[in-house]
Amino acid sequence: MTKPFDTPPELASADLDLVICGFPGKSACHGGLGWSTVAMLRHGDRIALVDAGNFGMRKLILEQLGQRGLKPVQVTDLLLTHSHYDHSVNWTLFRDARIVVGAVELDWALHEPWGETPVPELYVRALSDWPTCEKVADGAEVFPGMTAHLAPGHTPGCLVFHWRTPTRDIIFTGDAAKNRAELVSRDTDMTYNAAISRASIDMIWERWRARPGTVVVPGHDLPMVLVDGKPQYLGKRKASIRAWFGDDMTTLTELDLAATGTG
Repeated sequence: MTKPFDTPPELASADLDLVICGFPGKSACHGGLGWSTVAMLRHGDRIALVDAGNFGMRKLILEQLGQRGLKPVQVTDLLLTHSHYDHSVNWTLFRDARIVVGAVELDWALHEPWGETPVPELYVRALSDWPTCEKVADGAEVFPGMTAHLAPGHTPGCLVFHWRTPTRDIIFTGDAAKNRAELVSRDTDMTYNAAISRASIDMIWERWRARPGTVVVPGHDLPMVLVDGKPQYLGKRKASIRAWFGDDMTTLTELDLAATGTG
């Protein structure tokens, strides 16, 4: 099986590997896609994942880890940007890891009405009592060289992770800024308060501009770097669906969802 995303050299040199690269879209008639980014970081003998993907990604995540000679038990840290199912539900794959989640986020998620939101209620409840779960505050160091920063709007306790490496800074925005369109426009598709989301995106921009070469990794898009002050994609977008439109199981139609994209 091929890698669903080829990590650009700029990121590989910083010990970052994109296991799955998110997609900036949603279904027009079948609900949300939930195709989110899962990133892998290395520092010494520690291996971390930023976010854990959705149910549909489980097999793919295991396959991609296997291609890297890894099993879930070897992941030492799981860093969750927020509690929505497409970013958090697979924490059970990495139940032996130290699992980091924002204290504000977890408290909010535990009180969301069941069956009405993207919060996976039972998984969040189990995580709150899990022995390796670490609830962190704004400004906490969550991985060597990486700090967590509260970025509310998409959810009240969304975290942005800012990783400072010798070669470049890398900022994981989660769904505080899901894609390039949200970063550039400062408008968001899913927020409980547009002004609060805009302030969080402004914070991301301030960090992005602070060090030349800083990479932003959104929750649902290709990574980006600033060139002459404008976001430029790193890597190539891959996204497709195979469908059985024929009369037998061997006839498959592949729909390339990235064909008209700019990445």
